[in-house]
Amino acid sequence: MRNLVLGALCTYLLGCVDASQQQANEKSQGLVYCAEANPVSFNPQVTTTGSTIDLIASQLYDTLISIDPETAEFKPELATSWAVSDKGKSITFTLRQDVAFHSTDYFRPSRTLNADDVVFSFSRLFDVYNPYHFVGDAEYPYFQSVGIDQLIRKVVKVDDFTVRFELFNAESSFLSNIATDFAVILSQEYAQQLIAQKNKAAFDHLPIGTGPYKYKNFLRDNLIRYHRNEKYWKYPVPMQQLVFDITTNGTSRIAKMLTKECDITAHPSATQLSVLKDREDIRVDKAANLNIGYWAFNTERPPFDSLLVRKALAHSVDFDKIMQAVYYGNGILARSHLPPSSWAFQAQDNIPRYNPELAKQFLKEAGYENGFSMTLWAMPVSRIYNPNARKMAELIQSDLKAIGISAQIIEYEWNTFVERIGKHEHDSVLLGWAADTPDPDNFFSPLLSCTATFSGKNPANWCHPEFDLLLTQALDTTDITLRKTYYYQAQQMLIDQLPLIPIAHGVRFQATSNDVTGVTLRPFGGISLGQVRRN
Repeated sequence: MRNLVLGALCTYLLGCVDASQQQANEKSQGLVYCAEANPVSFNPQVTTTGSTIDLIASQLYDTLISIDPETAEFKPELATSWAVSDKGKSITFTLRQDVAFHSTDYFRPSRTLNADDVVFSFSRLFDVYNPYHFVGDAEYPYFQSVGIDQLIRKVVKVDDFTVRFELFNAESSFLSNIATDFAVILSQEYAQQLIAQKNKAAFDHLPIGTGPYKYKNFLRDNLIRYHRNEKYWKYPVPMQQLVFDITTNGTSRIAKMLTKECDITAHPSATQLSVLKDREDIRVDKAANLNIGYWAFNTERPPFDSLLVRKALAHSVDFDKIMQAVYYGNGILARSHLPPSSWAFQAQDNIPRYNPELAKQFLKEAGYENGFSMTLWAMPVSRIYNPNARKMAELIQSDLKAIGISAQIIEYEWNTFVERIGKHEHDSVLLGWAADTPDPDNFFSPLLSCTATFSGKNPANWCHPEFDLLLTQALDTTDITLRKTYYYQAQQMLIDQLPLIPIAHGVRFQATSNDVTGVTLRPFGGISLGQVRRN
């Protein structure tokens, strides 16, 4: 009997050890990233939301070329080489061979990547005869805002591994835009399968790419699960699984880091950094980032269509106080729409600063001596350019009250927030932009051009033909000196017209468990987790 008990106990204990070892093995082969929002889509072509791009772009897809974050030079990716001819109006790409698309529960590719996939991926943006052009209401916000859909005349398959882009005119930022996280290559074969299944709507939600991970499942407000792409062309992917834990509350994300439920967390706030830095098992990385946080006004809606009112609002807020209370010294007070590290940056000496008496004078001149009521929309997520929009909104609300303006703070769930801003339902909004490329145009065309207004991605709802002409002139030349001249004028015009007030350039922080390596913070673009490993 005693031997039976001992035997049973040993079996039980061995079972516990085996289970514990299995759990440890699973943990070592997987990574959990605490993310701040649900994805808007699983196709980067149809969104510009930074939180979504972080979750999907570099994890699931590849682009033809990329930009080296240190040298800013173009690097080969799915294209091994490229040549520019016809005075910049023709760009020919030679494609990499033997690149496999994802094989999943819902798609089994019968061939590797070829020119048909590239033609399909880009023709969707502008060709009304592409069967997927109108899927998702034909909205391709980044490409429409920078005019790529109007720039490409056609994409030609030269042979199975050669593609030629023919443009209506040369544009100095074309290659930069082709290198963004939005310009991913999709599977034409998968698209054709969904047409046969009469299920084209699934194309942007059940993704197929060539990236380091492939899609497994998504539970809204809970998680996204990816599995390793065993056939990834670029390098062996170390982790078997990548899980994005959707945790919208910043405090909860930090709590999960402390309890080891997450290995990496996005955008810890300045107030949480001291807690994290005291931990020997957590590493806090910090990096400069090309970004701008701003306060935009709906310039098509009274009274914000009045420059005097916009000047009053600009002079009513103590931005130095915001830098202390929101950024905690981890940001740079904006002197222009462009960050100081941009090669086209020029500090604007006449940028509005705190002067409530001058603000009241402007209100009186505009006919609003007794003030007015307005809405102030604050994004519900923490981003590089604005770590705490709610707190910033409350500070602005207090300053506005001092000059007789009553501001109601409006918040929505992130995806709803983005959708309603795109419909210009706001009076004013606290938002921002993190660059996708180091080209200065990336701070202008996607946010403030007339085409960006038409596509719903211009939060100021501002269309100024003279401003657009400056952008066009800057894009029509490769002469850096000339481009700087045009961008200097564009920066000055933004301060003169004040469709938005540039507030600050934030610093990117990331908290990572010390046993995790292979993830780096880039100055532009989304995150890449393909080479992350656990030591």
